[in-house]
Amino acid sequence: MRIAHIITRLIIGGAQENTLFNVDDQHHLFNDEVCLITGPGLGPEGSLEPRARERGLDLRVLPELRRSLNPLQDWSCLKAIRRAFADFAPQLVHTHSSKGGILGRLAAHQLGIPAVHTIHGASFHYGQNMVAHTAYRWAEKQAARWCQHYISVCDAMTDQYVEAGIAPREKFTTIYSGMDVDQFLTPSRDPATLRMELGLSPSDIVLGKVARLFHLKGHEYLIEAAPQVVKAVPNVRFLLVGDGILKSEFQRRIAELGLTKHFVFAGLVAPEAVGDYLHVMDVVVHTSVWEGLARVIPQGSIAGKPVLSFAIDGAPEVCVPDETGLLVEPRNVPQLAEAMIRLATDAALRQRLGATGRDRFVEQFRHQNMTRRIRDLYARVINESDFRR
Repeated sequence: MRIAHIITRLIIGGAQENTLFNVDDQHHLFNDEVCLITGPGLGPEGSLEPRARERGLDLRVLPELRRSLNPLQDWSCLKAIRRAFADFAPQLVHTHSSKGGILGRLAAHQLGIPAVHTIHGASFHYGQNMVAHTAYRWAEKQAARWCQHYISVCDAMTDQYVEAGIAPREKFTTIYSGMDVDQFLTPSRDPATLRMELGLSPSDIVLGKVARLFHLKGHEYLIEAAPQVVKAVPNVRFLLVGDGILKSEFQRRIAELGLTKHFVFAGLVAPEAVGDYLHVMDVVVHTSVWEGLARVIPQGSIAGKPVLSFAIDGAPEVCVPDETGLLVEPRNVPQLAEAMIRLATDAALRQRLGATGRDRFVEQFRHQNMTRRIRDLYARVINESDFRR
């Protein structure tokens, strides 16, 4: 097959890791001709571009492709994407993310190339202002006309797009996001040693969160719940893995609460090192208020850890209450604190939830299985498109 992928930025993030595994598998496991088109990875989140180049992938960075909305620049971006597609001449275009997804589908349509779009997270979502929410919802309805099929990273994404009138249900297939499960099954570093390096003692109960220090990731709810948790469990420590523009703001608020010694900021870590940090944690906490299906939820389960999450989007499909983890109402600080205390004080519960999650999700989230299913879908879309022509 000859497939072109496009994503707005190749930063360190769940959608980007998913896409890179897909492209890498196509190239190395299935001998497809595949290219990955992206915009410049600006910002403190880190970049996956070096990894793509190290793997020998055909990576094409378009300076015109920027995340922010700008009609004049977006018009130039559309022309640049169209040139890139025309140069590569793919059988099918696979789009990812909001900006790259909408402009990529339009460019493919203009060139008569079938397109598939992955919904990593709805482009219209909680936390947007009304103008942006309305604009993205309108744009998604338009882009649906240029898209032959959707891949949802969880059933919840299909439900949201169908309910919003974007496309009929038969145009969606759920394919869970793939990852290198082996790195979460067995840490590459001794957890006790890494704990010591992070200033954590063997007796500490570590509640960890892996996410960019950014808007909508929900760190503020964890921080506001922390005083109640520390009061009930004095030996609890909060490990925050990730970096971002809100770091100083979070550190100031933690200091105001007198909890600086209870928080450890690990900073940005390479994706392949995340598993080591999960094995340091006793509980994986995810408080994002908008996400398709956060990769850290299955990653935590595969690492044998109980997961505590807000009940948003696809989280309930993996964080199954009292089976693999605990769910609480989104943005409900008292419920979040109560659930953290429950897990911090019950080692048997932590063990049971973690073991069940590991048994249930290892095979489901192997990236090779994801790519195999996606290629089957490509073949179907290409064959149907050829038939229509």
